[in-house]
Order: sequence, then structure tokens, then C-alpha cells
Amino acid sequence: MAHGSSDPRAASAIADLIALARARAELRGRPGLDARAAFLGHAAPALPQVLAALHGGGRRRVVVLPLLLTAAYHSGTDIPGALLEAQAAFPRLSIAYGEPLGPHPALLHALERRLAEADAGADGGAAGDHRVSSTAVVLAAAGSSRPAANAAVAQMAADWQGARGWRAVLPAYASAASPTPGQAVAALLRDGAQRVVVASYLLAPGLFADRIRDASLAAGAAAVSRPLGTAPEVADVLLQRYTEACATGACATGACDAGACATGAQPSGSPGLVLATRASARPAS
Repeated sequence: MAHGSSDPRAASAIADLIALARARAELRGRPGLDARAAFLGHAAPALPQVLAALHGGGRRRVVVLPLLLTAAYHSGTDIPGALLEAQAAFPRLSIAYGEPLGPHPALLHALERRLAEADAGADGGAAGDHRVSSTAVVLAAAGSSRPAANAAVAQMAADWQGARGWRAVLPAYASAASPTPGQAVAALLRDGAQRVVVASYLLAPGLFADRIRDASLAAGAAAVSRPLGTAPEVADVLLQRYTEACATGACATGACDAGACATGAQPSGSPGLVLATRASARPAS
């Protein structure tokens, strides 16, 4: 619902994440979760198309989740604005609005999973293990014009360093803020880090992921992880945000049923789930 991407890898990654979330919901006794993706631009379908299909299929309650890793401009402005327009078009549809995926402690585990895939030297070991304590990490996010969103990434970096004992964890941003990933890698190497690895705090492949990888490797990074995508922790956070939105009645319209989250098979009156995504076709607002 924020941007979408003209890069087909992004839409494919979102589709895979949705499929994983459905599968994990079924394992938890919630089969048949109706989860669909919507995009603000650069990719189809748009939110009105998805809501029209849900409404026409008999849905009366919908939870919209922003697939964003920070509470950036899109989650606080763009998506709520689109939801108000959607509510006017579908007045009998109760629309709840959930929280962004991040920040969330489980996403640190997902980042570690991706780093381990990219670089064996970053895998395993408790805090103080030489492989960990001699390695510096760049936590590379998309970046936002909203300072609070960038501050959340910086706080995640500090939390990760404290929990794992890396030599350092430095936040970096692919757009809208500094340092850039390349600048962060160069700074850590100048500071004496033996190795620097870069954790891509992104959901899907695309322009930002390519930019982070290329700039980081050019600056001397030993490895760059791929976006979080279908890490199981991401799917679990998605399901948690869905449950929270239902339980709290976090409604875009004020008409949400706080008991809307069904346990077990979902009949036509129980809520669908629309995943509003921002992929990386443009710099983050």
C-alpha cells in the first residue's frame, strides 16, 4: 500500500511471505487465513481492488497490516489516508489497521539467520566469542524522512550489540538519512574492525537491497545478507500483528469488532487480512 515495486523479485518475495504466514497460521490452529497483498503503486493489485474482492466475497471485517520494518511516513500518513478513501467506497466494511512489523525483538533473530546464511564467520557463538567480538556489523535500513523511524533502527543496532557482543553495530540508511551503508562500513574498518558484515534490514529485494549490497562490498564489507523475506520470524511477527489488531480493535473506522480474530476455520464473516506493502522502487519518504 505504500509504493510497491516494478522489480518482480519484490512481489515474488511478498507472495512467498504470505504463503509462509498462511502455513504457520494453519499449524497454530487457524486454517484458511485469507491473506492478500495490496500495493500503493508500481505493482498490482491496489487496495481498492483487493477490498472490492473481499467485500464481494462476503467479507465484512478486514485487517490491514503495513509490511514496514519501521513506523515511517507511509504507515502514519499514506496508508491511513488510503484507508479513509476505501472506507468511503465500502461503508459496510469494518477495517482495522495494525502496527508495522518492526521494530520487534524477533526480527533480530531473523537478521542473525540471514547473516549466518551470508557469512559463516558471523554464525553462532555467545557474546564474547572471538568470531563475534572481532566482527562489526552494519544494520542497513531503507531510511526515512521521519527521525523516529531512523531512531528505531539505531536503537535496534544498540540492542543487538548488547545482546550478541559484536565489536560494534552501526545503523546505516540507503536513503533519506546518514550514514550510508558504504560510509558505515568504511568507518568501522578505519576504527580497526577486523571484519565488517552488513545485515540488510529490508523485507524484499529491489533497488535498496541492490544499493546496500553494491556500496557495502565496494567499501570492503566481508559479506552482505539478503533481505528478511521469508524468514519464519517475519511470518510469526506478521501473525502477531494480525492478532493484536483484532484484539485491540485498532480500527481505521471506529467500527471494528474486538473479537474479530477467529480461531479455527474462518467463515465468510470473519476478517480477511490485507498486507499493505512498501517495496523499494523509490527512496523512502
